[in-house]
Amino acid sequence: MKKNNLIRTIAALTLFSGALCAQAQKVKAPSGGKKISNELIGIFFEDISSSADGGLYAELIQNGGFEYSQVERNDWSSGSFWSMLRPGHSAGLIETRTDSPLTEQTPHYMRVYAEKVGHYSDFDGWTGVGIENTGYDGIPLKAGAKYDFSLFMRGGAMKIRVALVGEKRKVIAETELQNEGKNWKKYSYTFTAAEDCANARLYLLLLDKGTVDFDMVSLMPQDTYKGHGLRKDLAQALEDLKPKFVRFPGGCIVHGGGDGFWDTYRWKKTIGPMEQRTGLKNCWGYHQSFGLGYYEYFQLCEDLGAQPLPILPVGVSCQGVNGGWGMKEQAQTALPMSEMDEWVDEALDLIEWANGDVTTTWGKKRAEQGHPAPFNLKYLGLGNEEKITPEFEERFKYIYDRVRAKHPEIVIVGTAGPGSHHGNPDYENGWRFAQQIDLPIIDEHYYEPRDYFYNNQHNYDNYPRDRKTKVYLGEYASKDKKLTDALAEALYLMGIERNADVVVMTSYAPLFAKKNHLSWNPDLIYFDNHDLFLTCSYYVQQFFGLSSGDYYYGDVIKVDDDKFLGQSCVLNTETGELYLKMCNATADTKQAAVNLSKFKKLPKTAEITVLKGQPMDENNFEQQPIKPQTSSLDIQKKMTIDMEPYSFSMVRIKLQ
Repeated sequence: MKKNNLIRTIAALTLFSGALCAQAQKVKAPSGGKKISNELIGIFFEDISSSADGGLYAELIQNGGFEYSQVERNDWSSGSFWSMLRPGHSAGLIETRTDSPLTEQTPHYMRVYAEKVGHYSDFDGWTGVGIENTGYDGIPLKAGAKYDFSLFMRGGAMKIRVALVGEKRKVIAETELQNEGKNWKKYSYTFTAAEDCANARLYLLLLDKGTVDFDMVSLMPQDTYKGHGLRKDLAQALEDLKPKFVRFPGGCIVHGGGDGFWDTYRWKKTIGPMEQRTGLKNCWGYHQSFGLGYYEYFQLCEDLGAQPLPILPVGVSCQGVNGGWGMKEQAQTALPMSEMDEWVDEALDLIEWANGDVTTTWGKKRAEQGHPAPFNLKYLGLGNEEKITPEFEERFKYIYDRVRAKHPEIVIVGTAGPGSHHGNPDYENGWRFAQQIDLPIIDEHYYEPRDYFYNNQHNYDNYPRDRKTKVYLGEYASKDKKLTDALAEALYLMGIERNADVVVMTSYAPLFAKKNHLSWNPDLIYFDNHDLFLTCSYYVQQFFGLSSGDYYYGDVIKVDDDKFLGQSCVLNTETGELYLKMCNATADTKQAAVNLSKFKKLPKTAEITVLKGQPMDENNFEQQPIKPQTSSLDIQKKMTIDMEPYSFSMVRIKLQ
């Protein structure tokens, strides 16, 4: 047999044996189970609390495109986070300009003029005229790590010293670039850090008299999540949640969040090369560079093995003003119906960009960015918490009908309006409208004190089963990050899992928050430039993400009838795994009576993972007392499992 044929044969046998193993893992669901959604647990990413720039997006230079503005913050300008350098008694000036820019999408750049270049001996070996950048609360560097640097330059032919420096101007990495002429050109270099540095700075210095323009300055660590430009530890924390979908980019930023419709997120401005992406004010009070744009969102979903759920505006503004905790209701702004075709195209073109082949207009653009294969978009969200007014209904239906007509395969997710609770007029109007137009999924949002989640675990028990519209709980959280809040969420999620034939998707919110940059609290994951900590609620989400399945059994586990006790049993027929979840939010040890008689071929042992502590415990940057602990558990058809005080437990049983 020829070598190539042998290789192909071995590969085919390997695939076949893998298929047999996968097939052997599948099990048949015993009777008595309820078919439920296997996409119940997802994540929702919104650029809030500096989650994107300086966070999940791994870029280390702040305002590298010189596009910050006073519109975003009163004390900001296009030169913010840059300052002048004149070592060695050099002289010159710097200014941001807009004449003959690199691109129309990024009109600002920095001009550096060196009138006099001093002597090296005058300033610890430093000379020149230039600028420095301090990054996002400093530039973190790791010894031996590589960093890809790039920028655009034009101007006088001269050498530019580029350096990463630590305290007392100690050089951690440096190079010299030769600017070649008067036209914009991109220059690149890869640095290797000589040592660790928590708060490095970037120096750009002209070493001769003359003028040079700089734009789109970038410093990106090479070691990013799957090589796709996202901070590795933060993205890994998302992967560890095992989400089935990712909702993005908001949230309030979808439609301006109270700033007005001018501030609406436009996905087309967030794809392509960075110099062709138009940054925008974030409604939470800072700048969005869109380095983390739609391409990166979709790539992240693919890397996580999760469905993308992009959210688009529907021609009406947020009814709130000023965003955040101080949001006050104002009149909703609605675009003229004569302008709505543009927003229909926004949706149709997105579907083509995500799913079209390379011969289509927008599929070609996706391929040009590096992804010729389609992203296989299944879900599309329209609207976010808009007040359910006649103007909203008219514009939503205008887009909805046209998307359905052209793409009946796309599942549309609508909105239940602000404050999704029974008795709320917006909520009731949202449901009325959803049923009127046969909306597939409606998105509910609510943030409440822990007692709400303890007291309302039966919220979805009485939802009519004959409704075509299913529920997506897209934003929710208990309003603190103590263990007792996480246990309240666990009990509430058990109630949702029990009703996962009606509630088909959920996502905790917000997802990320950067230290000293909080726009909202609590959040699921907190981080700074160097580290992160996972909240108690994170581990609850992880338990449910790891235990997703397609059948629910309500008679396998029995616990006392108490709002502080709960149980759930889910079978994943694809993997042959059975999950038992039990929660005890009381101060006493409780028992769960387990009857596994309906399940065949039980193993002798299984894994049990327990999250426990004192009710007011919480994780923070200084200490993380609440972490899951895994051990072995003997399995019998009928058994009793002790539920420790203030604990959430999960048993993973691999059916043989």
